[in-house]
Amino acid sequence: MLLRHLWLTDFRNYHQAEVELPSGLTAIVGDNGQGKSNLLEAVGYLATLGSFRGAPVEALVRQGTSTATVRAEVEREGRDLLIEAELAPRGRNRIQVNRQRLHRSRDLLGALRVSVFAPDDLALVKEGPAERRRYLDDALVAAQPRLDGLRGEVDRVLRQRNALLRQCHGRLDADAALTLDVWDAKLVAAAEELVRERIGLLDQLRPSVSDAYARLATTADRSSGPSLEVAVSYRSAWLGQGLEAALAEGRVDDVRRGMSLVGPHRDDVDLSIGGMPARTHASQGEQRSLALALRLAAHEVVGRLAGSPPVLLLDDVFSELDPHRSRALLESLGPAQTLLTTAGALPDLATPERVLRVHDGTVHVV
Repeated sequence: MLLRHLWLTDFRNYHQAEVELPSGLTAIVGDNGQGKSNLLEAVGYLATLGSFRGAPVEALVRQGTSTATVRAEVEREGRDLLIEAELAPRGRNRIQVNRQRLHRSRDLLGALRVSVFAPDDLALVKEGPAERRRYLDDALVAAQPRLDGLRGEVDRVLRQRNALLRQCHGRLDADAALTLDVWDAKLVAAAEELVRERIGLLDQLRPSVSDAYARLATTADRSSGPSLEVAVSYRSAWLGQGLEAALAEGRVDDVRRGMSLVGPHRDDVDLSIGGMPARTHASQGEQRSLALALRLAAHEVVGRLAGSPPVLLLDDVFSELDPHRSRALLESLGPAQTLLTTAGALPDLATPERVLRVHDGTVHVV
């Protein structure tokens, strides 16, 4: 996987930008607020058709313009691809590969793969289950793009089921019960398959997370000895009995509350260090090491499953790391093409093939 060329038109604060990228490390430097992260966001958008910063489409289009365009020239498995996305806040986005329009957005998935590291990755450990489910599902789709359809089916069925439950207003008549039976059957089929895939991926991630954490943990983290023992496990309230039985058991509560209270949308990934929950008992340094280990593990496993490593996007991560973690992270990245942004000095081990300076939405080669 190689990203050779990137063009932006009216994306974020860029009127026009063109960037040629080498196969190794590209450092993108400049003061805060100049547009460094916007370059990485554009690359990430072409890979996932979404902003890794959680921004809506209208925020990606330069103020005062009606559309934005992101184009990239990519080499994948010896084949050249021209990927183009036209973003329209008030209409349908248009996606093309080699000048051929894609009628389904998910057909683009896999054309370009990225692994994103950002300062807010700490949320993987500190925040609620939704962050960890998203991490797992994003890695699944990056490794096997076909699973985006399965994830979409689960989301669709849950929306329909929840809409029906709300319409019941706490009382389930015979017609609504029959319709609910249909949605339950659809949810069981899709959700159990999705969770099997999640657990299978987590089994592959687990040793990589432990290895990466051991490399990233500092001397202070190691002082307690057992703190290096990292455990990662899938938690679901319904796995033991199966989703069909769990839905039947919880139907009264679902109708009363007007929402689906059991299913894959309520599952979690439990993270512990030294036998204690990382979210509540780990130090900030341990939590940061674990968050980085999760990202490194996903990058490694997705690359292995997909046959080549994703493009690495390191968005100002070194500003939050001490020298040990910075050095350990750089040593762990491997040979993947990497784009790194920083407002400060580059880490000691960073030896970029190209340095780009960004100022007010303009890119210059240093």
